[in-house]
Amino acid sequence: MPVLCDAIASKGLSNLVVVAPDAGFAKKARQWSERLHAPLAIADKRRVDHSESAEVVELIGSVEGRTALIVDDFTISAGTLADAARVLVERGASSVYAAVTHGLLAGPAVERLDASPVQKLFMTDSVETQPVEFSDKIEVVSVAALLGEAIRRIARRESISVLFS
Repeated sequence: MPVLCDAIASKGLSNLVVVAPDAGFAKKARQWSERLHAPLAIADKRRVDHSESAEVVELIGSVEGRTALIVDDFTISAGTLADAARVLVERGASSVYAAVTHGLLAGPAVERLDASPVQKLFMTDSVETQPVEFSDKIEVVSVAALLGEAIRRIARRESISVLFS
């Protein structure tokens, strides 16, 4: 989160609102919103059948006229991101971005992302996704410096908790 938040803050996105893709990620999304000094909205998903697919049916919070940033811990198919982005645009978001810590991007994920209203997906390099070819909508943010500092601190028996505050 700290590395992604810093990368997003450097983009100068104005009138930002952080969006949790579901109620289960709301607590973590609150940390993003506090770090980015932005309000929080929460998408409400429901599973329509016994498959793994879900659809966003409601949005708690206002996104109208704002730059929406969907945050999540990971994405595999980009289905939730694409669905949430569609709802955000329907609810008046001026633009939609997304950030995930781990981008696995399997199957049609890149194509789904490209067809969605998401303007840019920020993700770390924590997962090797090769040979998936990334589109221009994907920006990889390196966590190498963070991991290096964590290793240095562990070797010196120093706290690493300060890296994640």
